[in-house]
Amino acid sequence: MDYKTARSFLIDQASVIEMRQPDTFLLRLQEGNPPIPGQVTSILLALKVVFDGLKDTPELDRQLVYALYVLGFDSRQLFDRGEQTGVTWPPLLDEDITRIATAVRSIFSGTWQA
Repeated sequence: MDYKTARSFLIDQASVIEMRQPDTFLLRLQEGNPPIPGQVTSILLALKVVFDGLKDTPELDRQLVYALYVLGFDSRQLFDRGEQTGVTWPPLLDEDITRIATAVRSIFSGTWQA
């Protein structure tokens, strides 16, 4: 996966607009559905590719920053809300969301922490 593809993938996965793509990560969490198999792995890979592509860049573009924020913050909120309403999530999803947040933090800080 190259930087351009990773960036686009992350922006898509952060979308909750069904018309764009019906099975985005955030939309599935919002609906109380688990991620598609391999979806989290692809997100983590894309985050690493974006980190590598941006590690020497002093500025980030707004669209990417918003997608990263949504993936790192809103996914946790949606997971917690799902748990409170009785959604049974896959056993490792909690840890996966923490890994996503850590990778996002790494991109913002410029130092890989995951």
